[in-house]
Amino acid sequence: MAETCLNCASQVTENFCGKCGQKKYKRIDRKYIWDELQYTIFHTNKGLLYSVKSTLKNPGKTAREFIEGNRVNHYKPILMVFVLSGISAFVSFKVLNFKEVLSTYFAQQHMNSKLMADMMTFMSSYSSILMLLYIPMFALITKIAFRKWGHNYYEHVVMNAYILSFYTLASIILVYPIMFFFKDAPGVFFKMTQLSILMVPPILFWFFRAFYREKPLKSIILRVLGTLGLTIAFYLVVVILAGIIGVILSLSRGPEALEYIKPK
Repeated sequence: MAETCLNCASQVTENFCGKCGQKKYKRIDRKYIWDELQYTIFHTNKGLLYSVKSTLKNPGKTAREFIEGNRVNHYKPILMVFVLSGISAFVSFKVLNFKEVLSTYFAQQHMNSKLMADMMTFMSSYSSILMLLYIPMFALITKIAFRKWGHNYYEHVVMNAYILSFYTLASIILVYPIMFFFKDAPGVFFKMTQLSILMVPPILFWFFRAFYREKPLKSIILRVLGTLGLTIAFYLVVVILAGIIGVILSLSRGPEALEYIKPK
């Protein structure tokens, strides 16, 4: 039986208004609340788990499907990378004790500058969060490297969200379990945080190979190398700026804040 939409006054013959999309009127009762809870919890989890599984299986293919319009079963990529970065941060601090282990490591390097040690600890501990903040810049880098292949900047934002999602998942599944066993060896633990960056080149190649499956292999390799070169240049600029800020802040505390004691 047709009803009148309470939002736009159109005739509603299905469960949703064909004009404005409002759901057909249903009185709010216990069943209504229960149905809404089930939809919110299980639909969200289904979308997230489906996207995580698809991303692990083939991030490039998953990103291409989403960008080309196959989105109904996928969790939104920007939201997914936020969720995964949050999980990564939780595991880093509550399970791996990143801050304590890395603070111990930098103390063993005989750093007298607590500020510099804290900055290094912060950058290593919050790498996933920092990479999340870098997505707009990474999108600009890949947009430059792949500028003639037909995708706009915002589509590159989505691509980089999938790339970071896969990197975060790989870190949680492969790297973090190994780091867990080296919590009592700060030196090895710190090296593992650095070695995890080595996953980036193969991830980029695999991603873009699957995303631009119709393009020549040589062209993809050259553009991935260009992406890595621009990324390294960007990272160096960030490190230099962080160092300058650290020096300025250290000088404000006095010259002794910049002193280092050489290991015996």
